Amino acid sequence: MRAFALLAALLPFAAWAQEVQQTNLRYDEDWSLLSDAPGEGWRAAKYLPLTDDGAAYLTLGGEARGRFEGFDDNLWGDPPAPDDAYLWLRVMPHADLHAGAARVFVQGIAGYARGVGAGEGPADESGIDLLQGFADIRLPLGDSGTLTVRGGRELVALGSERLVGIRYGPNIPQAFDGVRAIVDHGPIRIDAFHLRPVAVAGGDFDDKTSKERQLDGVYATVAPASDLGIDAYWLGYENEAARFAGRVGRETRDTFGLRVFGQRGNLGWNWEAMLQRGDFAGVPVRAWSLATETGWRFSGAPLEPRLRLRANIASGDDDPADHRLGTFNALFPKGKYFGELSPIGPRNIVNVHPSVDFNLGRGVTVELAAARFWRESRGDGIYDLPGGLIRPASGSAARHIGDQVEISADWQAGAWLSFAASLSAFRPGAFIRDTGPARTIHMVGAEAMLKL
Repeated sequence: MRAFALLAALLPFAAWAQEVQQTNLRYDEDWSLLSDAPGEGWRAAKYLPLTDDGAAYLTLGGEARGRFEGFDDNLWGDPPAPDDAYLWLRVMPHADLHAGAARVFVQGIAGYARGVGAGEGPADESGIDLLQGFADIRLPLGDSGTLTVRGGRELVALGSERLVGIRYGPNIPQAFDGVRAIVDHGPIRIDAFHLRPVAVAGGDFDDKTSKERQLDGVYATVAPASDLGIDAYWLGYENEAARFAGRVGRETRDTFGLRVFGQRGNLGWNWEAMLQRGDFAGVPVRAWSLATETGWRFSGAPLEPRLRLRANIASGDDDPADHRLGTFNALFPKGKYFGELSPIGPRNIVNVHPSVDFNLGRGVTVELAAARFWRESRGDGIYDLPGGLIRPASGSAARHIGDQVEISADWQAGAWLSFAASLSAFRPGAFIRDTGPARTIHMVGAEAMLKL
C-alpha cells in the first residue's frame, strides 16, 4: 500500500512536458538547459534556481512501475515454485542538487513483491530504502577536460552492462557503495573505482554494504571517430564466500576486456571479448567469454524493420577434478539478460539469438526473437543469472540446453508514460531432459511505467 501511496503522490505531475532525454541513470540527466526558461508549471520542479545567478539549482523527479510476471513450469518444472505469478511494485523519487562544481544526488526506493512463490529475494523486494546517495565535485582538467570525484552509493553501468549493470529489469536495481574518479577529455573517458555491492534486505532501511564482495577497476573509452567507440578495461573482483561445483571458498578474479561498438549507416555493431584470470579456493581460474551483437536497419522500408543477431559464448569448467576452474563469472550483469524470460545466465553457454523489431508508429514497437542455447563444456552444468547452479553436469554428454521464443511489445504513450507486454516460451533440450524435469516454460509479462 505504501508503494501505491507514493505513486499517487507522483501522478499530479503527469502532465509535465519533457525536454531532456531521460535515462535509467537519472543522475546523468542535465536540466540546466531550462535556466533561461520561465519557472512555471513542471519547470518549477525540474529546474529550481536557488541563487540569482542560477549557479545553484535543484531538480526533482521520480518514477513508478508496476510489473506482473506469470509462469507455467518455471525452471522446466523444478521446485519450489514451477507455477508462479507475482506482482512487482516500485517507486523511486530523486532529488539532484547542483551548486557550482559540487553536486549531491539522492534517490530513494520503495520496492515490494506480492505473491512470489519461492519467496522474495534481493531482486524482488527491498522495502523503503536509500537506492542512491552520493556527492561529487567536477574540476577542470586542462583546457577541455574535467575530473569528477564521487563518493557514496550509486548505480553503475559499464559499457553494455554485460559485467557491471544496474539490474533495471527486475524490481530492485543493484547499487554500489564506494568511490569513483571519472576523467573526461575530448574523445577519451577514464573511469576508476573502488566499490562494494549493496546487499539488499527485505525490510525498511536495512540495505547494507556487502562485507564479502568487492569490485575495483579502470574502464576507458575512446571515440576515434563519430561512428566508432572502443572500450578497454580491467575489473578486479573479490568474493570471500564464492560457490562453484559444491565448493565454497575465496575468489579473486581479474577480468580484462575489449569492446568495439559503433553505427555506420544502417549497420550497427557491439562486440566484446573478455579474459579472466585469478584464484578460487587455491585453484587457478582460467575463463573467457565472447559476446557479439550485429544489427541492420532497413531505413525507409515499411515499419522500419531492424534485424539483429546476437551470438555469445562463455566458458565452462571442463573437469571439476583437474585443479583448475574454467567457469566464467559474469559478476554483476544487467537483468533480463537474454530477454524477458532469462532462466539461464551467461556462464558455460553457447548462444545464438536472432531477432527483428518493427516500428508500428504512434510510439508502438514490436520485437520477435528466438534463441538457442548449448553448453560450452560438457563437464559443467548451467547457471542462473546471479550465478547459482541450476543443473549440475550429472554425467550428461548432451550440449543442447533448449530453445527460447519471445514476442514483446512496447508503447511509449507519452513523454512520461509507457507500457510493455511479452509472451515467452523455453522448450528444453537434451541436457535438460537428461538431468531432471523437462517441461516447457511459459511466461507472460506486463508492466506500466511512469517516469518523470
